[in-house]
Amino acid sequence: MKLQNNNFYDSVKTILQTARDNAYKQVNFIMVEAYWNIGKQIVEEEQKGEDRAKYGSYLIKELSKQLSDEFGKGFSQQSIRNMRQFYNCFPIRSTLWSELSWSHYKLIIRLKDESARAWYMEEAVKSHWSVRALDRQIGTHYYERLLSSRHMDSVKEEAKEKTKGLRLTSKDIIKDPYVLEFLDLQENKLFHESEVESALIEKIQAFLLELGRGFAFVDRQKRIKTEHSDFYIDLVFYNYILKCFVVIDLKRGKLTHQDVGQMDMYVRMFDDLEKSEEDNPTIGIILCTEKDNTVVKYSVIDDSDNLFVSKYQLYLPTQEELKAEIEKDILELELKKETYE
Repeated sequence: MKLQNNNFYDSVKTILQTARDNAYKQVNFIMVEAYWNIGKQIVEEEQKGEDRAKYGSYLIKELSKQLSDEFGKGFSQQSIRNMRQFYNCFPIRSTLWSELSWSHYKLIIRLKDESARAWYMEEAVKSHWSVRALDRQIGTHYYERLLSSRHMDSVKEEAKEKTKGLRLTSKDIIKDPYVLEFLDLQENKLFHESEVESALIEKIQAFLLELGRGFAFVDRQKRIKTEHSDFYIDLVFYNYILKCFVVIDLKRGKLTHQDVGQMDMYVRMFDDLEKSEEDNPTIGIILCTEKDNTVVKYSVIDDSDNLFVSKYQLYLPTQEELKAEIEKDILELELKKETYE
């Protein structure tokens, strides 16, 4: 039986929601302050070396190694460089906005113009921009367009319309992978999957393992980081016959050139970050699930090594096998959905 007094319930609900919001924001800004302080320490330590560039490179490399050994993820050399750049961009700590996450700041420190950095920070707070919204506004040169436009109101309306579904919530902060790393918490990979995608991924995973051609499961929703962005690869296998990683990404809808370019980036990053000298080049597979037009796209591999290419064709599932499997899985899921409806 529900409470009769809605005002009473709403008051209690507001207390809890406000407390949660404040807790999320506090954890987030503690992390931002910690990274600012680390950046400050690095800059001050670099100044002690006679050859600052050489000493700075050594310092970041060794700091990354020791922090990673003791604290785990989140302290790659690029992450350490971001902390140093963060301090250099904002040497006065009081200029930081506590409402913004480290992911926001990682985008903002890319900007060379100090005025643009200050403007985007303030606007992101006022407009409650999520990281995706801020990334969009920077990518479309929102600040520069406002400065040069004679019709500022129309530019503002367009920006507001394009980002209305991308407003920041307190839950976005706690789901931020950097916050989870900072707190040494396990990342919930279900944040990055829809129900249908999760079901398809599970079926493809089982199919490849049952295929019996040397596949060993490595990871699911594997996060890889570029200098400023995070990406999640649906499935990662290692094929012990081919001696290489196989990364698989599921795309709902029509395959685009951007999808192919992104997969090629995944492959190169895996070669740089995960592959050992004994491993062969990483292979990428894109599964595109547009209804009635399933597409399988293999990433470009180094065809100068004909022996490896021949093995690749023998032990990986063919495009026809993958297409047939994913079409079967989509049909099964649609029939199951119709049954429950």
